[in-house]
Amino acid sequence: MNETSNALLGPAEIRDLAGRLGVRPTKTLGQNFLHDGGTVRKIVRIAALRPGERVVEVGPGLGSLTLGLVEAGASVVAIEIDPLLAGQITGTVQDRFPGADFEVVLSDAMDVTTLPGAPPTALVANLPYNVAVPVLLTMLQRFDSLERVLVMVQAEVADRIAAVPGSKIYGIPSVKAAWYSSARRVGTIGRNVFWPAPNVDSALVYLERREPPSTTAPRERVFAVVDTAFAQRRKTLRAALAGLFGSGAAAETALRAAGVDPSARGETLVVEQFARIAEQLGQPGEGVA
Repeated sequence: MNETSNALLGPAEIRDLAGRLGVRPTKTLGQNFLHDGGTVRKIVRIAALRPGERVVEVGPGLGSLTLGLVEAGASVVAIEIDPLLAGQITGTVQDRFPGADFEVVLSDAMDVTTLPGAPPTALVANLPYNVAVPVLLTMLQRFDSLERVLVMVQAEVADRIAAVPGSKIYGIPSVKAAWYSSARRVGTIGRNVFWPAPNVDSALVYLERREPPSTTAPRERVFAVVDTAFAQRRKTLRAALAGLFGSGAAAETALRAAGVDPSARGETLVVEQFARIAEQLGQPGEGVA
């Protein structure tokens, strides 16, 4: 289908559809509806979906990006928390692409543990800004079939997810995303392609699944170390992890055993180093609140 196709939703159609449904975008649900077909197709091109590939979308809203995914030949399962929107989106898709391989799950994405159909290999979504990081990490954790992720998030959040050790914005989202994947920012999205226009810039971040670090420590324990290390990021690791290990001296001993300088700060460590520190905590749950 060519770029002049009217299969996607434009600004007037978005407002008309919202009006007929009585939908008013809410900040609570982080709703900003994408209405620019060029932006939709840009996202779909970057996602590089294979024909028939099973794709999960979180927060489809009125269906702008959904239609782009279906147009590209994807098999789409969408997770929508708003009953009104979930109820209308199948009709929107089938009206424009009769027979499309599409289904919707009415749920909060944070509550979804299984999805119908084949396991998804890609996640493509315009994530609600207020829950973008927890939703992203939860989906990566629960659906290990996901090979690739392309999400639109607040630009600052995209930078934090893709940040590298040593940068000022490297932190909890950076390390936890690195547990599952490699991440990079791949595009900027203007504010005027949304209704209503958000008061922040947006960006695309692309994550490619990789094996987690080879470690004897469970992910939960590694993430507990990460959370503690960044809780007061200006502190040295010796000071920041003192509570977790029982004392500063014990933390220093553990850090040295893990091959980490006790005077370093969390923002300088890669995820593999956090895993080695977590191994020093002993049995699962020991020292972790």
